[in-house]
Amino acid sequence: MSTFAAARRDFSRREFLNRIWTGLGTLVLTPACLRGAESKREPLKFCVVTDTHLGYKDQTAAERQWRTTAAELAKAEGEFVVHLGDVVDGGREGQYPVYLDIRKTIGKPVHEIPGNHDPQELFEKHIRKPVDTVVDQRWLRLLLLNNSRRDSHDGFLSPAQLEWIDQKCREAAERDLLVVLCLHVPVHDNRHPDRGWHVKPANGQKEFYEIIRRHESRILALFHGHFHNGLRGWDDHTPIHEVCFPSALYNQDRKLEEQKAPGYNPLEFRPGFTLVDIADQTMTLRYKPVGVETPAVSRPLSVVS
Repeated sequence: MSTFAAARRDFSRREFLNRIWTGLGTLVLTPACLRGAESKREPLKFCVVTDTHLGYKDQTAAERQWRTTAAELAKAEGEFVVHLGDVVDGGREGQYPVYLDIRKTIGKPVHEIPGNHDPQELFEKHIRKPVDTVVDQRWLRLLLLNNSRRDSHDGFLSPAQLEWIDQKCREAAERDLLVVLCLHVPVHDNRHPDRGWHVKPANGQKEFYEIIRRHESRILALFHGHFHNGLRGWDDHTPIHEVCFPSALYNQDRKLEEQKAPGYNPLEFRPGFTLVDIADQTMTLRYKPVGVETPAVSRPLSVVS
């Protein structure tokens, strides 16, 4: 039996969800790779932002929102910022310099990936080349990939990208690094009442999960943007956490908890970013609505049967 199959056996859905706590947008997760004395890592904090969509509807609201968000990111605890895609809206090239000017005010490293609104050639021109890259921060390795296209809401992983992921995970094991994979479009096979946008089996999903299973003892989580549904996550590929992060511009409540959709969707949907705090064998995700100072109060997440 593979370690992945063993994890599926040992963690029932109820047991797994009992490890997840939520407040108004606060999740405390316990990734398997952080558990155990031999896995103890020094604390690490960083921020995650996504779907800024500068130029949205050819108006300045998104620019103003990004400026306000950047000011809060500058004050937030965290060594760096991860941006999970859709930097601009609809491939509006003139918005990249606007985004970059505001990004300078954050005063800490920002690592972006493209979204389906970011044409790869424009991302390469204004943000970074090569697009698919590795960022190592102490004991953590970020794998940043473009799995999106301008002509589709679905995600795509090429054979070359899949081979690259496998190679970089092997290298992480050799260096005793844990891994977060950052892809704009989730790989997870979500269906109604979710949006249904994901990496389909014909576009690399099967091969991707095979790689993830081989390296599951190293993988902290899969991080995604794209959904605009606040914090949205799934638990059915245990022990791997798959999380979509809240948009800095707008989010929508699709009533996923009420409809007993698989996974979890804490009831917070204001525009914002997420504070990631890894310490004491847990990974805490604190949803920070922009312009709101009051911290959320934690409570148990109701178990979805």
